Amino acid sequence: MLVTRPVAQAAGLAALIQAAGGEPILFPVLEIAPPSDLAPLYALIDRLDGFDIAIFISPNAVSRSLNLIHARRGGLPAGLRLATVGRGSARELQRMVGRPPDLCPQERFESEALLQLPEFQAIAGLRVVIFRGEGGRELLADTLRERGAVVEYAEVYRRAVPNLDVGLLLRRWSRGDVGVVTITSSEGLRNLFDRVGQLGQAWLRSTPLIVINPRQAELARELGIREIGIASQASDEAILAAICAWRITHSPAPPGRSLEGG
Repeated sequence: MLVTRPVAQAAGLAALIQAAGGEPILFPVLEIAPPSDLAPLYALIDRLDGFDIAIFISPNAVSRSLNLIHARRGGLPAGLRLATVGRGSARELQRMVGRPPDLCPQERFESEALLQLPEFQAIAGLRVVIFRGEGGRELLADTLRERGAVVEYAEVYRRAVPNLDVGLLLRRWSRGDVGVVTITSSEGLRNLFDRVGQLGQAWLRSTPLIVINPRQAELARELGIREIGIASQASDEAILAAICAWRITHSPAPPGRSLEGG
């Protein structure tokens, strides 16, 4: 199974795959790095008392922003309401500040679901800060601004492409070791597609791909990938469940192993 999460986030899924009888192949297609310029972020952290709601887009956004906030000012303002897009971010928030978010979707873990919460309907005049990586979707901020909120970004990390041995991955793919590919971001899928070259792209198109939302599935179809499964959320457990469900439905494992191949 090809695990493409960043290095610091890959261990959990790799351990679950091993426990289920599979072999994880680690090939991180994204690297999480500090922002190019920290000055705007520090300035925003100094103004954090002026915001009503803080939204954290990802677990990386939670951990990196809170580390900086704690170092810079000791902690979050008491009256600041906290929101996360997904459960992974909610768990990281619980770990770092000792409480769950005030606002988080209960089923679909994406910006669209967060925007459907009642608390985000009548928000004219409220000040909202979105902690995220550099770039990304604009839907959340655009919609909140349309509803009258004042929105600012706090970009706490950037995504880079790691320098990896593509040749080694292609050799394993040629031996049939890559039975399933897992992807957790559209940018990561594009990076993988671009890095593996024409031969690797042909193999990728014919290898089952597990993604975590319909947007990534749509991109995969645009790239010509034919077999796509969608996990119910971005957690390691949900990704493993999607892998197992795909195997049961499309390619049952042989006796003695619950997951076939890498």
